This record gives sequence, structure tokens and C-alpha cells, in this order.
Amino acid sequence: MKPVIQKLSKPIPPVEPNKNDRRWSQIKQNWELYLFLLPTFIYFVLFHYVPMYGVQIAFRDYTPGFGITSSPWVGFEHFIRFFESYQFWNLIYNTFSLSALQLLITFPLPIIVALMLNQLVFKRYKKFVQTVIYAPHFISVVVLVGMVYVFFSGNGLINNFLSLIGLDEIRFLTEPTWFKPLYLGSSVWQETGWAAIIYLAALAALILNFMKRLL
Repeated sequence: MKPVIQKLSKPIPPVEPNKNDRRWSQIKQNWELYLFLLPTFIYFVLFHYVPMYGVQIAFRDYTPGFGITSSPWVGFEHFIRFFESYQFWNLIYNTFSLSALQLLITFPLPIIVALMLNQLVFKRYKKFVQTVIYAPHFISVVVLVGMVYVFFSGNGLINNFLSLIGLDEIRFLTEPTWFKPLYLGSSVWQETGWAAIIYLAALAALILNFMKRLL
């Protein structure tokens, strides 16, 4: 008798779950982590995406009484008027010059300060200097502008001191030549300490890794 050969059926592959089902299962398993992310998500939606609705004001003849959607649509009319303005190239020059000066000054200065702080031996003095240069970062822009006005206005502290020693008043806030020094100086005073602390932490980690490799 001839042997009977049974044809075995191919094994049925397991049914893979749907991608959406897997995502929901992951969310259910790690719902605590997603709950921690919820405040950040709400923050970005409210303060970064919802305000983008107002971008259309640039393309409308906006009138507060009519609102955004009811104001007439004018397209690129405002942009064309700005590009054809006699102040256009002056504004472009001021923007790029301020950006270049800020990059040249505010980028290397925190690195230099971090290297100097790293060389300090006395820990108490080092912590004191870090606190002094780090504190201005937490001052708001409104308070910073108020401080600039108190120091550099016509009746400010600096002009009062100049009048006491018999020197003429300097119009810091009205002379165009003083705008860039005041702008860059206030920016350096407020942000150098914060950036220096970050570079100092990176420098400490770099030295630690270097010492581990030597050992």
C-alpha cells in the first residue's frame, strides 16, 4: 500500500494589533507620564499656537471695532508699503547691526566669565560672584527698563552725579548714538551670568570626564 501523505496546512500568522490600539494601550499603561506632560502641552497650545490666529492681522485692514475676522482683507498691502518705505533699509541695517554686535559681545563674554570663575580657589567668593552675576537674569524686562530710566534719564543718578562734579548732562535716552550701548549693555548685564553658569557646568562635566579617562 502506498503511504498516505497528508498535506499540512500552513500555520496561521498571529494577527497584529492595530497601531491605534497599541498607542492607546501604551497610553493606558503609562498614563502617569502623559499626565505630567499635560501642563506643558496646554502651555504650548495656549501661548504658542492659539496666538498664531492673530497673524492674519498683518493681511487685514484691522479695526478693533470690527475684530479680526470682520476687518477687510488687504493681502500684502502692508508689506508692500513697508518695503517701499524710505526707512526700510535703515531698519534692516539697524536690525542686522544689533544682531551682529550682540553675537560678537554676548557669545564670547559668558565663556570668558566661566573660565575665570573656574579658576577661583576660594569657594565662598566664587559662590558670591556667581550669585551676583546670576541674579539679574530673574529681573523682568519691565523692571530692567525702569532701572535704565532711573539711572540714565535726564534726572537720573548718573546725570545728577555729573552735575555735582560740574560736568554737562548727557542725554542717554534721547540721543540715537547711545541706544546701541544701552541696549547691548543691559542685555550683557542681564544674561551674561545665566549663560556663564551653564558654560561653567559644562566645563565642570568636561573636566570630570577627562579625569576619569586619565584614571
